[in-house]
Amino acid sequence: MTNNYYAVKYKLFAIKDGETTLFEEATEQQPFTFISGFGITLPKFAKETENLNTGDKFDFTIDKAEAFGTYMKEHVIQLDKESLSMNGTFPEHIVYVGATIPLQNADGNKFMGRVLSISNDKVEIDLNHPLAGYDLQYQGEVLECHEATNEEIQSLINSMSGCGGGCHGGCHGGCHGDGGCDGGNCQGDGGCKGGCNEEGGCNCQHN
Repeated sequence: MTNNYYAVKYKLFAIKDGETTLFEEATEQQPFTFISGFGITLPKFAKETENLNTGDKFDFTIDKAEAFGTYMKEHVIQLDKESLSMNGTFPEHIVYVGATIPLQNADGNKFMGRVLSISNDKVEIDLNHPLAGYDLQYQGEVLECHEATNEEIQSLINSMSGCGGGCHGGCHGGCHGDGGCDGGNCQGDGGCKGGCNEEGGCNCQHN
């Protein structure tokens, strides 16, 4: 199978309960780039774009079941503030309401959580993906499509292993909490403006 390099611009709309909201935008100046066949994008996104060429426009919807699933209330947890302290001090500049922070469980698995509230001794954190419970609509255009070069493939492999400067314009499936792209959520700080999109779009503007 040929691995194709894509650069696309798009608007991503989140749809829930009949309401449609612009979630993010990949612009012509900062497009979402990916190489097919590496599992970087959501499977439905890959399927909808696999036969497109430079200049082709697209408009498709991904059901929440094929995107990030339903919102799970049980994925909202309470952590002791003490467990998030650094050198005995609670890092208010990192852990604040609305922040997305990297976490790690007892097995060493890394994931991201969004801070919902902070009390005297507890921090409430939402582990759901920001787009859990939403259908996703993509409207955009393919700016560039060609067979990926060995250099482009190697650059992607480097970035996926954490060697290439974190996320490129799309971590479909997400990023490591330490900045590399793989498949889950993306770090909210470290190089991604306002966090990564569900495509891993570190190049994309969040609204």
